Amino acid sequence: MVPLSHYLALSVILFVLGAAGFIFRRNIITVFMCIELMLNAVNLAFMAFSRFLGNLDGQIFVFFVIVVAAAEAAVGLAIIIALHRNRESLNIEDVDAMKM
Repeated sequence: MVPLSHYLALSVILFVLGAAGFIFRRNIITVFMCIELMLNAVNLAFMAFSRFLGNLDGQIFVFFVIVVAAAEAAVGLAIIIALHRNRESLNIEDVDAMKM
């Protein structure tokens, strides 16, 4: 059996990679993918703790995080498509105001 520390180390690495991409990248699609990576890192930690503690609470939280991530993906991609159609760029610096 894999120890809990390995799961948590992987979760921290994924979260840090997502946070670094969110901070340093300028493409809005890459930033969007980094947010999803951070959500999946949190899901991995929830699942690891759920298995380690032997209860289903962490898995229930993972279900809700996945539902929120799906809603965020739908709304986020719609906003990205609208920005690309109106501004013809996916650079974050080009999006200085939400009015089109």
